[in-house]
Amino acid sequence: MASRRTQRHFVTGKNSLRFYPDIVHPVKVIWFFCVLYLARFSPSFRFKNFLYRLIGVKVGKNASVALGVMLDVFFPDQIEIGENVVIGYNTTVLGHEFLVREWRIGRVIIEKDVTIGANCTILPGIIIGEGATVSAMSLVNRDIPPHSFWGGVPVREIRPAAEPV
Repeated sequence: MASRRTQRHFVTGKNSLRFYPDIVHPVKVIWFFCVLYLARFSPSFRFKNFLYRLIGVKVGKNASVALGVMLDVFFPDQIEIGENVVIGYNTTVLGHEFLVREWRIGRVIIEKDVTIGANCTILPGIIIGEGATVSAMSLVNRDIPPHSFWGGVPVREIRPAAEPV
């Protein structure tokens, strides 16, 4: 299994989420939340992509992020969405994770021509390769090779990589 590319930060005493104000200023988190919430329910892809870029998400041409998608509220700048990508309804894309004794941050790169089904969760430090498909209701906890089809909880290969058509 490919390991995710994350930076680990250890904490002592209270759980790591309690330290979030020391990591990202609360006003910044409120700003990110407001922008992401507006984008989450906007029917306009052009407006939605503008909002994402406003808070540091890299968004490629013709990317389509569906209704209800939630991008990382603490580190939206850790997310890169390639050209002609489709991200399905109610998917969550995380650039961080808070655990009891540590927190992690890692870039999520969704390369061009990727399709991600509805209700997926993509963890930090993941690369989804060009032309790949992730089926609905999947937990993406490892890299997805280009031009392949993966799905499940946790994600596993359904159909191996093939040359693009």
